Amino acid sequence: MRHYKKGRKLGTDASHGAAIKRNLCVNLLANDRIKTTLERAKEIRSDVDRLITWAKRGDIHSRRLAIAKLGDKALVGELFAKVEQGLFKDRPGGYSRIYKVGKRRGDDAVIVIMELVQEPVSRKSKTDDAAPPAKSTSSRRKAATKAKTTKADTADKHTAPTASDADAREGEKAGKAAADSALEGAAADAREGEKAAGVADTEGADSPGNDQGSQAAQDRESNKSVKSNETIQAAESPSDIAPSQADEDRAGDVVASQDASS
Repeated sequence: MRHYKKGRKLGTDASHGAAIKRNLCVNLLANDRIKTTLERAKEIRSDVDRLITWAKRGDIHSRRLAIAKLGDKALVGELFAKVEQGLFKDRPGGYSRIYKVGKRRGDDAVIVIMELVQEPVSRKSKTDDAAPPAKSTSSRRKAATKAKTTKADTADKHTAPTASDADAREGEKAGKAAADSALEGAAADAREGEKAAGVADTEGADSPGNDQGSQAAQDRESNKSVKSNETIQAAESPSDIAPSQADEDRAGDVVASQDASS
C-alpha cells in the first residue's frame, strides 16, 4: 500500500526522484524554458507554482522555504527580485505551460517544452462577462423558425391591397348593380303586363253571352296568374309584389264601375 507516497515514481527511487524534480525546477527558473518528458513536466508543475507563490509573499519565512526547496540561495534571491518588480503580479495562478513536440526515438516517450508564462493578463470586458450563455443548436433552430413565422405574419398584416384585389371588388359591385337592375326591369314588365290584362278583361266583360269572350277572359286570367308567379319568383324583395296587388285591386274597381254603369 502506497500511503503518504503521492506522485509519480519517474522510474527510480524516492531520493533520486526528488533530486530530478529539484534540478528541473532550478533549470526552469534559471532559463525560463526546459525540454523534458511529459510525466516529469507534470510532476514539477505544482512545485514551480508553489515557489512563485512564496516569492509573491516576499517575507523571510517564504524565502527560507524556497531556499530549502531549491538548495540555491542566489537563484531564490533572483526569483524574489523579479516577482517584486512586477512579474506574475496580475496572474493568480497557472505560472507555467506545456507544449507537446513529439515522441522520443527508442522508448517512444512524449517530449514536451515547459516554459514560464510571463505575458500580462488580459482581463475580460464587462460585455463579455455579461454575455448570455450560448444556446444549443436545437434552441437556435427553434428561435429562428419562430422569428421567421412572426415576421411573415407581420408582413401579411401590413401589406397594402394590390390592384387585383381592387379589380375584384369593383367586379363584385358591378355584378350586384346589374342583378338589381335586372330585377327592377322584370318587376316593371310584370306590372305592365298585369295592367294590359286588366284592360282586356274589362272589354270582354262588356259583351254578355259571348262564349268566346268568356273563354278568352279565362285564358287571360290563367296567363295573368302565371305571369304573377313568374314575377314573384323573379323579384326577391316584397317591395316588388306590393305594386302588382295594387294594380289588381284597381282593375277590379274598374270592372265594378263599368258593370254598374251598364
